[in-house]
Amino acid sequence: MKTCWPVHLTFEGKTDHMMITWLLLVSLVCKSTQDGNGQENGVLQCEPENLTLSSSGQMIMLTWTENDPSCSAVHDVLVYELVVLKPDFPIPLTGEVSVMPDQIGSSHSWSWMSPFALECFSHSVRIRSRYNKQTSPWKQEHIHPGMENLKKPGVYPKDGLFEVGSNFTFCCILQAGESFNSTPSIKGLGSSESRQISNQTYALTVHLTEVSKNTCTNVYCTLNHGACAYIGYPPQDKDLQCETQDLQSVECYWTVGRHSAVSFKSPTVYHLLGRQCRDRGDRSEIRRCKIEVEKHSGERNWTLTAENKLGKVELLDRADLIKRVHMFAPKAMMASTINARNVTLEWEWTVQHYSTLNIRCQVNISHGETHTIREYFGVGLKFTILNNLIPYWNYNLTVRCATTHHLWKWSDWSTTVNFHTRGDVPDALDVWWQAVGDKIIILWKMPLANQSHGIIKDYRVTCEKSGSRGKEPQHTTVYNNDSLTLSLDRNEEYIVTVTARNENGTSSPSTITIPSCSPERTERANGFWIVRSGGSFNLSWSPSPAASCGYIVDWCPTVGHCKVEWLKVASNQTSARIFSKNFTDGVRYLISVYACTQGAPVLLNRLEDYVRETRIKDGLFKSLKWKRQNSDVEVYWDHINQREQSAFIQGYVLYWSEKDSNENFTVSTVNPEDTSLTATNLHISNYKFKVVAQTAVGECGTTYITATLNPLTDNMVKPVLISLVVVFGVLSLITILCYKHWTCIKQKVYPPVPEPVLKWPTSLDANKCHPLHVDHEAEVLDVSEVHYNSVPVVEGYVIEDGKPHASTQTPGGYYNQPLKKSTPPLLTSLTTDTPASSFRSVFSNPSYNLLMQTGEQQYSPGPCLQEGTSLEGSSSEYQPQSDTQTLNFFDTTNEPESFMPCVSNYVLLPKST
Repeated sequence: MKTCWPVHLTFEGKTDHMMITWLLLVSLVCKSTQDGNGQENGVLQCEPENLTLSSSGQMIMLTWTENDPSCSAVHDVLVYELVVLKPDFPIPLTGEVSVMPDQIGSSHSWSWMSPFALECFSHSVRIRSRYNKQTSPWKQEHIHPGMENLKKPGVYPKDGLFEVGSNFTFCCILQAGESFNSTPSIKGLGSSESRQISNQTYALTVHLTEVSKNTCTNVYCTLNHGACAYIGYPPQDKDLQCETQDLQSVECYWTVGRHSAVSFKSPTVYHLLGRQCRDRGDRSEIRRCKIEVEKHSGERNWTLTAENKLGKVELLDRADLIKRVHMFAPKAMMASTINARNVTLEWEWTVQHYSTLNIRCQVNISHGETHTIREYFGVGLKFTILNNLIPYWNYNLTVRCATTHHLWKWSDWSTTVNFHTRGDVPDALDVWWQAVGDKIIILWKMPLANQSHGIIKDYRVTCEKSGSRGKEPQHTTVYNNDSLTLSLDRNEEYIVTVTARNENGTSSPSTITIPSCSPERTERANGFWIVRSGGSFNLSWSPSPAASCGYIVDWCPTVGHCKVEWLKVASNQTSARIFSKNFTDGVRYLISVYACTQGAPVLLNRLEDYVRETRIKDGLFKSLKWKRQNSDVEVYWDHINQREQSAFIQGYVLYWSEKDSNENFTVSTVNPEDTSLTATNLHISNYKFKVVAQTAVGECGTTYITATLNPLTDNMVKPVLISLVVVFGVLSLITILCYKHWTCIKQKVYPPVPEPVLKWPTSLDANKCHPLHVDHEAEVLDVSEVHYNSVPVVEGYVIEDGKPHASTQTPGGYYNQPLKKSTPPLLTSLTTDTPASSFRSVFSNPSYNLLMQTGEQQYSPGPCLQEGTSLEGSSSEYQPQSDTQTLNFFDTTNEPESFMPCVSNYVLLPKST
């Protein structure tokens, strides 16, 4: 059969020669269709050969070539068509591969990713070529017969690698006769869908939401069939940076992103500039890669790739390595020359190129808890001298370096160098003073280890009066103590100097002026503030022009024995924070600020405060009492001792209520000096009173007292009874004392006065006075004679020798005292012309002394005593002669040395018979 395919050609602008060429080609085509080898019309003889079909995971890869000589006649694009075939699951045309004329004869390849695991069922690939609407016959290649055909039930793929967040379809192959669960159990995975794709094969589409923990995630479609799935992330590395340490290699480091979680299944592989990084590092966040490079000056790109089976990432950094030198740490550290206050430090470099670099180094100087960094510069810097060190002190040094220009990074710190500086004289002491009574205490802060510069042997205190030049000052040596008590004349000003001594010598002197006890030099600052802050005080004050050398702040508890503490502040500062390990909550402190002058310090201000106020204990008002005033009750107490105050008292509150009543009443005061509060308008009842102190931490020091108010008449019974009992007791005591000592009292207060009894003898003549006899039962006394002298009478006074005369009542120098026992003389006659008659008379009352004489003294006779109530004469009993004179006695009140007057009714004479 002869077949000729019509060819329609259109030529524009072509020459006739070209037309002839195409006509010849058409005739050749027609001729080829008439070949006797049995080819049909339109079948291309240039077809794929040497087919090779392979798989990897779910990917199918096909490779082929063209070896037919007819393919050399192809001068245009040759197209290969590929179709993937699966039983009972037809798939349309899958892909095409175009081959250019210059590629004919070489190897070609094609790959295809299956949505199912290749184990789920058999797969095959068909391929044919197409050229100018001519196609070659289909060639088919088979791959993996499928587990269903092999009768191996289970879930496929097994040990698959998947990315988190993707969807994947597993297939479940069941045994013959086994039924599929329409809602299979898939542990550790997200939502799933299932469908049947063949008689015994089911598809499970699962959303992979979680990373595999430990090793893998198990996927089950029945209790007997399952598979292990590895779910993770592709590489997510970032932040690439490259540098050099030796100027001969480059080292790059980067941050590892989220961990892939499948490194044991598909580890990430890194390449720097196309060269694989052998040192993968550990699982830390920072990875490094180092490769050798030629010395390069200038910027360039440094590329890093990170890849695993789930994906790939590429990182890029552009840098000039000369500007990114990360030096090695200094080596061979050594302290070569050590003095008291300086040391020479040396080190070496392991890279020769460092000797030409401009280097800056930091030296970290550590001693105790203190760290200080000093910087030094130089080309190829290899040593430095450290000055201003502390003598007799341990130091630890480390060094790190970097380039001065284009500082990129500091090197690592070197190894530590330890050394001990030589000793020196101690630093000057910090000196202060404290007055305690009439004593002065000189205080100094004992030097710390970094101030003593050696072992302190002793302290020397020198004291002298201010302005006393030429006199030898007083020296005192103190051992292992920080104070010295001096007894000074407080009216004088003194200059005290303190020094410390160690094996290297004596410190510079520290001098302080002790003012006299005259009124304290005070210059009140305009403002002084205290703020409590975390167990300390923050102070601030107004500047003082007197503070030529700074300020001194000292503090001490206001109660009890205290040792003052102090802090010195520079003259350009007017604030300070004071802290002491001795600060105690609830203790009041007296804080003073002084101005440091060239002479004695000047007090600027003082305040009292607590570090922290605490609640005052209950029972603060120990002497709480009450007294009633009509319908009011005054509750009073003693002044609160400062020792009992753990907070500032801002006032007091008095609460009261009746017994069995819930209604409370209050009265308060904001004056902390008050010592009483009064509850008013109370009734006759029982009351309970409560007194509290108001402080910044609330009401404290609660103290209770009860009172019973009775009617006012009832209140009078008690004081009346008490008064009566007191009076009765006093009278009883007086009575008992008087009874026991009555004799003595009677003798002292009221001596006994007996009545005199006068007995006249009957045998006496009528013209004569009768002898007077006085009887007494107790004792017999000598009574002086009574004489009468004839003397002139002047105005009723007896005149002797022209002078008034009277008898004394008692002997000279004796008044109201008992007389000595004596024999009484005879009483003289009281008439002028009657001879004297002597008689014996006994008197028991010494007060009855008429005109008497004792011893040998004689008086002139005078008128006689007569009967009656007076000493005037009486004619009935006694008739004196015409020249008889009346004896009148006068009062001796104004003349105590005169005689006592004799009154007629004082001594009664018996009547004559």
